[in-house]
Amino acid sequence: MAETALPEPAAAASAVDAVAPKTSAEKTAFTVLSAISFCHLLNDMMQSLLPAIYPMLKDSYDLSFGQIGLLTFTYQLTASLLQPLVGSYTDRHPKPYSLAIGMGFSLSGLLMLAMVNQYGLLLLAASLLGTGSSVFHPESSRVARMASGGRYGLAQSVFQVGGNVGSAIGPLLAAVIIFPRGRSAVAWFSVCALLGMFLLTQVGHWYKGRGMAPRKVVAAASQPLPPRKVTYAILVLLALIFSKFFYMASITSYYTFYLISQFHVSVRAAQMHLFFFAGAVALGTIVGGPLGDRFGRKYIIWASILGVLPFTLILPYANLFWVGILTVPIGIILASAFPAIVVYAQELMPGKTGTVAGLFFGFAFGMGGVGAAVLGQLADMTSITFVYRVCSFLPLIGLLTGLLPNLEKKHR
Repeated sequence: MAETALPEPAAAASAVDAVAPKTSAEKTAFTVLSAISFCHLLNDMMQSLLPAIYPMLKDSYDLSFGQIGLLTFTYQLTASLLQPLVGSYTDRHPKPYSLAIGMGFSLSGLLMLAMVNQYGLLLLAASLLGTGSSVFHPESSRVARMASGGRYGLAQSVFQVGGNVGSAIGPLLAAVIIFPRGRSAVAWFSVCALLGMFLLTQVGHWYKGRGMAPRKVVAAASQPLPPRKVTYAILVLLALIFSKFFYMASITSYYTFYLISQFHVSVRAAQMHLFFFAGAVALGTIVGGPLGDRFGRKYIIWASILGVLPFTLILPYANLFWVGILTVPIGIILASAFPAIVVYAQELMPGKTGTVAGLFFGFAFGMGGVGAAVLGQLADMTSITFVYRVCSFLPLIGLLTGLLPNLEKKHR
């Protein structure tokens, strides 16, 4: 397919961004990175309100764990199916203002979540939230790479940590604002969506002015591996994503229920525990990218996926105090992998930033959705405790990291 011609200076600048070595911090557009990270915070904070109010929805509609899992499945499947398509399309046809449009979908889902009174409409609200994420993540990941100044791991971490912080404060805000006032208070967060749409419009202006290199220009960089080996490495990375996000689904969807049923804590106390876990995830995300820049992404992936195993194995047998302690290193270690995985995959497939971001964010959402649905059914048939015992072995899949090639050696 013929590529649309772009202004030569913009094409050259983006081509350099795709293949250049690390540059100085002065060339990193921290203002843009901060804006896109803050919008990621707003986006994921709004998205996290859905699982945060699961206990309220469960009581109001007498939902089973399976129906709770189906809500998560609907939200995350919508995002997972659309994200690779959005990323692939925008690699060929950049859409700078699609970021604001994606936030608009999230706004619609949020308002519907606050107002509807039927389970089928709750599923529709979840799908609108998922659609918003599917548009937001591939293009915002591209903007982060464009603004990186060659420090790709750092930029990816700054971008992703915004989402992690948003996911962390969402349950806290739900406990403080929504639970005392009722589900209609979800609509108050529409102000955050409108703020995000305004900021993303400004980011769109910067994006449009900078331009995007046609894929054929970027692809002029040497491919680090033959296509067959690239495919093989991508499959290994997807297996690691499966391990990480299937386990994360057990926490994000069912951790509060586990604490309530196992230790008889209040809903608010359970939400606070979830907040501390999400904060640990945010910390792990912000350190994972820069460590990958410095020591090599494969080593960070290896340490993150497999290194969390001792903690996950102990957690199902720990008391309340130690559960709270163990979830902190679990969140930090497990989260440090994702920025390194995304940048590693982008280096495997130069010139396909949106495709890679859409594939990996989409697959992550998909695995989270499938995990929530499967684990919800398993919890209905057995118990929440049994779910955590099964999930504790998932990090063993991290052994596959040893099969990944050392890309850093090829660039030195």
